[in-house]
Amino acid sequence: MTPQELQAARDRIVPDVIAGGLSVLFCGINPGLMSAATGHHFARPGNRFWPVLHRSGFTPRQLKPSEQDELLTYGLGITNVVARASARADELTAEEFREGGRLLALKVERLRPRWLAVAGVTAYRTAFDEPKARTGPRDRMMGDTRIWVLPNPSGLNAHWTLETMAEEFARLRAAAQEGP
Repeated sequence: MTPQELQAARDRIVPDVIAGGLSVLFCGINPGLMSAATGHHFARPGNRFWPVLHRSGFTPRQLKPSEQDELLTYGLGITNVVARASARADELTAEEFREGGRLLALKVERLRPRWLAVAGVTAYRTAFDEPKARTGPRDRMMGDTRIWVLPNPSGLNAHWTLETMAEEFARLRAAAQEGP
């Protein structure tokens, strides 16, 4: 990318894929530069979100980032904690995460998904002031919405393999299929 293209990507907002009453609203940390350039969530080729979503049983086939709107037909959506695009999540400030968490809570209260799934434990800890949070379901709720913290699907997250990540996503899928 040229410096001008890079700046344009940083300034671009990736639109949410949302609707009221979703089963699961997935929430990324923030858009990467590839996502900002394309307008598609989790667009970087090394990101494992789309393969994990399929392997965990949320989608019948592996969707491409350009097919993100198809998620709505499965009762799924995508948003981000922080709207600002960056090359790496560590470029974001704690204040951006806290403000993003506040805005996310308002969005969740309005849309009322059954589950909010935050893909990134460090982002969740900072955005919601829960420094000891771990992956899995949380006791905290946003209105009637339950919260699940998922591993960050970035290819940079070496702590989780594709298989272990798919297992964690599948745990959420099973919980989302259960009654209220």
